[in-house]
Amino acid sequence: MATDTTTFVPPAPRPRRWGDLVFRNLTLVGALTITVLIILVGYQLFKGSHIAIQKFGWHFLFSSTWDPVQEQYGSLPFIYGTFVSSLIALLIAVPLGVGTAIYLTDLAPLWLRQPLASVIEMLAAVPSVIWGLWGIFVLVPWLRVHAYPLLQKTLGFLPIFQGPIYGIGMLTAGIIVAIMILPIVTSVSREVLRSVPNLQREAAYGLGATRWEVTRIAVLSYARRGLFGAAVLGLGRALGETMAVTMVIGNRPEIAKSLFAPGYSLASVIANEFTEATTDMYLSALFELGLVLLGLTIIINAVAYLMINAITSAETRRVA
Repeated sequence: MATDTTTFVPPAPRPRRWGDLVFRNLTLVGALTITVLIILVGYQLFKGSHIAIQKFGWHFLFSSTWDPVQEQYGSLPFIYGTFVSSLIALLIAVPLGVGTAIYLTDLAPLWLRQPLASVIEMLAAVPSVIWGLWGIFVLVPWLRVHAYPLLQKTLGFLPIFQGPIYGIGMLTAGIIVAIMILPIVTSVSREVLRSVPNLQREAAYGLGATRWEVTRIAVLSYARRGLFGAAVLGLGRALGETMAVTMVIGNRPEIAKSLFAPGYSLASVIANEFTEATTDMYLSALFELGLVLLGLTIIINAVAYLMINAITSAETRRVA
């Protein structure tokens, strides 16, 4: 019996395609550029705030004094104002945005879905200063005369709804920011809900679920991670909002329990006082406020990323 002595010859490697190589390198450069830009911005803010960091150290984050005359600076009132106004905006915009996205995805008639979605997305094209002007001349008078007195009369036993009513204040700033981030939350939530496979809905209907049960069990549970991401995107926009907040928040560097009281935010104080900084220490303190705002944004996004991973891991373990 003859033995086959033919040796195996491996196939020649495929030639590298120049188009793939160029595309890969271009995308790599784009990704690295974003990283380098963030590092450069952080470095420039750190460099500009070096004087204030040396003088105040960590005390800058926990001090409530902002006195350019005595050159005593603290960022706590501005951090408080940024967090409170952003939290109010999220509490208003996320339920409205997700509810609108659910309606546009599963409940609205086909002829109404795209026109209504286009109108909502057009809100994102309105400049921030226009929202600020509308807030000053329309929203603030209405809130001061009608909404806030009714709110105080109904929920006045709570400390956050006590005190004099000015119209401008933390709650007004939160409402303005909520209107501004609503298109982002709605658009992202809508795309997330549209990505849910129809098989999920059909299976739930096949088991006898009602429309609400289908939305709650088959749609929202499946899209929970993406909806959380939409809320994080809205929070990122809320933290850095400047002009509209500056025009309606009241610009008073103090920490007040009442949401009716004026406040200040990190972005607002930088925009208001940067041109007034006549000393190196004053300018350095404003740079440090910018560094704090950048750090808060990065930390919040990192925490949100970890929470998303935790949710995903829990869902994977439950399925397994």
